[in-house]
Amino acid sequence: MDRSNLDDFQTQVSELLIRHRSVLDVMSKVQETASRINRSLTKAVTECGCVEVAAKKQTYDSSKNLEENKSYLDTHFSGPLCEHCRDVVTAELGKNLFYLAALCNITDIKLEDVLQKESTRLNTLGVFNLS
Repeated sequence: MDRSNLDDFQTQVSELLIRHRSVLDVMSKVQETASRINRSLTKAVTECGCVEVAAKKQTYDSSKNLEENKSYLDTHFSGPLCEHCRDVVTAELGKNLFYLAALCNITDIKLEDVLQKESTRLNTLGVFNLS
């Protein structure tokens, strides 16, 4: 998404956000929508079964560097989301982005600036960005 699209999205959110304008409401909506993302992925695994989670301890060889260890690390997520689950997860991610943009509006922060600063930080830290 280029800058004008992000700015347009943030402006659109500002125009559409009517009911939950309080910073407290928006903060709670960001958290609620994040929970709904988690729930939609959980349902994809436990109800639909289109994807699986097979978690185990991550394998890490201390004799190798961070870049070499990347190939040993796993997401624990396997399979493609079916069309229905993909639509649900996508919708939940969109709602989360909506409230994140609303929080940016309330705090007078440009979403594009957030993305740019994070990208710069990631480029600077590279593999040392262990989060």
